[in-house]
Amino acid sequence: MQADEQVEEAVIERAPGPASTPGSRIEDAVASVISGKAEEIRTVLTVLLAEGHVLLEDVPGVGKTQLARAFAAAVGGTVRRIQCTPDLLPSDITGMSVLDQGTGELRFQPGPVFANIVIADEINRASPKTQAALLECMAEGQVTVDGVTHRLPTPFLVVATQNPIDMEGTYALPEAQRDRFMVRLEVGYPDEAAELAMVQARETAQPLDAVRPVTTLDEFRADIAAAHAVRAHELVERYAVRLARATREHADVRLGASPRATLQLVRAAKARAHLLGRDWLSPDDVKALAAHVLPHHLVLHDPHARHEDARAVVAQALAGTVAPVMR
Repeated sequence: MQADEQVEEAVIERAPGPASTPGSRIEDAVASVISGKAEEIRTVLTVLLAEGHVLLEDVPGVGKTQLARAFAAAVGGTVRRIQCTPDLLPSDITGMSVLDQGTGELRFQPGPVFANIVIADEINRASPKTQAALLECMAEGQVTVDGVTHRLPTPFLVVATQNPIDMEGTYALPEAQRDRFMVRLEVGYPDEAAELAMVQARETAQPLDAVRPVTTLDEFRADIAAAHAVRAHELVERYAVRLARATREHADVRLGASPRATLQLVRAAKARAHLLGRDWLSPDDVKALAAHVLPHHLVLHDPHARHEDARAVVAQALAGTVAPVMR
């Protein structure tokens, strides 16, 4: 849709959400560990409520693992870390059938993917075959071994990391793998005040050790259900679809945002609305998440294009697509 086209309007019934939710308490708890990263914390929490997955691409030492562990501690869930290496096997992630010496029968031994938050550290160092072992987990929330399907716990979030500097001996994530991630995020260096606060807080203690669960898994599952139940007017859904289609029509794009990306955008936007205490979806929610959700789904014609180039395409799509007016 071009910018000079008529703006669509819709009237919706607005109802305020609760003043305090499990999500807001989790956000505060994580902020006590990760200083100066309120937007990044809110984005990861949004993805967790939307039952998506996060790809963190940043240099070592900026708190990617701490961020994931803080979320797990605040939710009261389990967290497992997988250090990805070239010799890592798919069964090292999903688990395998082992012989029970007592009964003489095969017994399934769950792998580290059976946790609420799974950290796949340096995922691009694992072979493509091992990377593919995560596809079923991320898309369907289950693992199939020897023809038997095992459900993963809920909530279930994969936080994968990549180091954009040292790329020797790595395997680039294929489009099918990147498409499973709802958000690609850069944590970035903290500002001076936040870095000083981090140094002072960790001189004699580890703030992560002080984080206690601020909700139960059952309560948080209910919060996830409430985020899914946020009302989305058709005009807002159509706006998300038009944004995705605009990326496919861009001259610099060889492969635009997939329908899965569109669905992820709407789900993430609903989670954002819920965190802001609304039970209805606003076009502003879609706008706010588009820059995080859509760029990594794009494949540009230029093989040397950077993530910033894909973000520029999404920015142009946002500028050229008229948002409906909700009143």
